[in-house]
Amino acid sequence: MTLMMLSIMLLLLLAGFPMMMPLLVAAVMALLIYLPDLTPHVLVQQMIGGVKPGALIAVPLFILAADIITRGHSADRLVDVVMRFMGHLRGGMAISVTSACALFGAVCGSTQATVVAVGGAMRPRMLKSGYHDNFTMGLIVNAADLAYLIPPSIGMIIYGVISGTSISALFLAGIGPGLLVISLFSLYCVWYAHRHQIPVEPKASWGERLFALQRATWPIGFPVIVVGGIYGGIFSPTESAAICVLYALVLEWLVFRSIKLKDIYDIALSTGAITAVVFILIAAGAAFSWILSFAQIPQQLIAALGLEQASSLTVLLAINIAFFLGCMFVDSIVVILIMVPIFAPLIASSGLDPVLVGVLITLQVAIGAATPPFGCNIFTAVAIFQRPFIEVVRGVPVFLLLLLLVTALLIPFPQIALFLPKLAAG
Repeated sequence: MTLMMLSIMLLLLLAGFPMMMPLLVAAVMALLIYLPDLTPHVLVQQMIGGVKPGALIAVPLFILAADIITRGHSADRLVDVVMRFMGHLRGGMAISVTSACALFGAVCGSTQATVVAVGGAMRPRMLKSGYHDNFTMGLIVNAADLAYLIPPSIGMIIYGVISGTSISALFLAGIGPGLLVISLFSLYCVWYAHRHQIPVEPKASWGERLFALQRATWPIGFPVIVVGGIYGGIFSPTESAAICVLYALVLEWLVFRSIKLKDIYDIALSTGAITAVVFILIAAGAAFSWILSFAQIPQQLIAALGLEQASSLTVLLAINIAFFLGCMFVDSIVVILIMVPIFAPLIASSGLDPVLVGVLITLQVAIGAATPPFGCNIFTAVAIFQRPFIEVVRGVPVFLLLLLLVTALLIPFPQIALFLPKLAAG
């Protein structure tokens, strides 16, 4: 049954069908051939149930907020304030890109929106300053991964819904690894700038810095709303997403006047199209996962791999390898939907902290967004920068190694991720 489902998925993917079709067709064929006593209505019920959790409402809301901000002035102001404080350092512009991606990721939660907003503004400036284009595109594509680690994170929301893990705890747990990624990327940027003798930018005066900080005060309010609001007990993660949409509208429409009333329709239409794709994938993934669970395929796979009696370290390594390889070829949301239910019994039996597992899975999903052959960040960069695929991916490997290093550090030192959730829990 497993081989048949995988074969159907592979054939349909190679034939060019969108990802929802391989999931649904494989699930339907498995039901008809191997589970003939069950009515097909069961799959429809599972699809509806897959998109029913209230926490998923946060996903389209954060997508809408990201779309509003991307079309406005928030990204430029965030980039400018970082440049004023770091641009004069050796490698300062590259460090500014990393920091700006983290800040913008904390505003929108989308890696692709971060590539568009930060990459569109910073790539021409980096090229003018002497950075090689391969390095520049590799940095932007991979630094955008911080949008998945720094809250709010759409990947963490989906993982939290599927696994029943606290989304608030996941948001906090992503901050530590996110800061570690920023630090490692920044160190490499300094080394690169020294090696290639990249000139430094003129040092901004404190007046210019304060002015840039004042201009960025409103956009910086987004992470304050998300993190401060949730952990101050003011509202839930879903409510924080709604507040972010309202805040983005007020900011870009009334304060900055960067969008007009007529633009809101186009923005809402774009968000609706993206949300439809995401929710169709979630629904199809729910039906597919139910077939797997009903047929006890996860238990069979775990037994076949010899993981039933494996140590927690072995389980963590298996999870990371599986998600890393999966996200290289398949959409990250689909990988989460299919593989989290497979590993769920193993995670529970091995006594692993689901928050730590969620952070590691989210990190692999983030890495997958920037890893050939099918990383979504790469294709976004190809479209935005109008450069060939091979040129975009040429600068990826070194940053990929740094992200894998963060993964390797999280396994023996889980407190990097768990310190803040445990501190918040008291």
